[in-house]
Amino acid sequence: MTEAATKPLGDDERLDWLRLIRSENVGPVVFRQLLERYGSPAAALEALPDLARRAGAGRRFRVCSTAEAEAETKAARKAGAQLIALCEPAYPDLLRSLNDAPPVLVLLGNVEVLDPPSTGIVGARNASANGRRLAGRLAADLAEAGFAVASGMARGIDTAAHLGALPRPTIAVLAGGVDVVYPPENAALHAEICRQGAVISEMPIGTTPQARHFPRRNRLISGLSLGVVVVEAAKRSGSLITARFAGDQGREVFAVPGSPLDPRAGGCNQLLREGATLVESAADVIEALGSLRRPERAAPRAPHSLAQAVPPAPEPGDAERAVVEELLGAEPIQVDDIVRQSSLPTAVVHGVLLELELAGKVERHPGNRFARLYKAPADPL
Repeated sequence: MTEAATKPLGDDERLDWLRLIRSENVGPVVFRQLLERYGSPAAALEALPDLARRAGAGRRFRVCSTAEAEAETKAARKAGAQLIALCEPAYPDLLRSLNDAPPVLVLLGNVEVLDPPSTGIVGARNASANGRRLAGRLAADLAEAGFAVASGMARGIDTAAHLGALPRPTIAVLAGGVDVVYPPENAALHAEICRQGAVISEMPIGTTPQARHFPRRNRLISGLSLGVVVVEAAKRSGSLITARFAGDQGREVFAVPGSPLDPRAGGCNQLLREGATLVESAADVIEALGSLRRPERAAPRAPHSLAQAVPPAPEPGDAERAVVEELLGAEPIQVDDIVRQSSLPTAVVHGVLLELELAGKVERHPGNRFARLYKAPADPL
């Protein structure tokens, strides 16, 4: 969505955006597909129950009510937070370009902090003293050079990065609600970031973070950033998930090398072997990202006008649904493979998968893959 295509929303329109993303089995990707198909959240909300019914939803589909959305909006206002929709000018441009960008962001603090180019800094929770010191120095130098520093406000490297950036712009991306301080010992840091930076989340106010929320949080840290710096990370860590998201999103990946004897360096050294840029100081990051601060980008794929839907795709029938369902199993399969093996038009396959996802019968996986659900669905991506 180009700058010219963005528009502020009225209160009623924002409620519709919130109702749609809070409805059952509607994640960011499904939200975008619905908006492209029906032209507005209001029209999509009307269509939801019938779409789920077509795919055999076994019970009444839950559409978020106006009262629920109003209650969330009131709670956000009481907490001092604001809701920013994907189509609004204040929404971060880099994040908006993602196919799975949150349709609604909740923000505490200064919305202007989202405007400068951002760099993510992430790393181990059990970071060494030297790792924390380096993260703080990198953050301070990057902030001094005009970058907002984005991180997850976790213990260790994240905390050091936020502290290093302050009082210049820093963005804390939370896995729970923006008003829920996690870890609890970062209460003072949370308050300071709210005063001088921004705390953001895609989760409703009051949400307690759970393990499944953190990968979703990690994609936002990388999505906000031109590049992500990993300071210390074990070979299997959330920081490497953030780095993988960064690579998939076309962002730069940086890593600080470490001793092979330190398990906290294993992930960084692995990233370097895979092609990440070696970082010894902020100058290495600034040099690599300098030309990308205001990159010329093609207009990203984004929701269409709120008032105009795209031409309708063919409605799938029972026979097409049966063919697609038969091809789905417990192992994720690429949509392109479903199209090829079913010999159905791509638009029809996407329509069937949309209905099945709303009915809670399939789960979306990274890389445009789907798997049949044989148990309760996970959080939608």
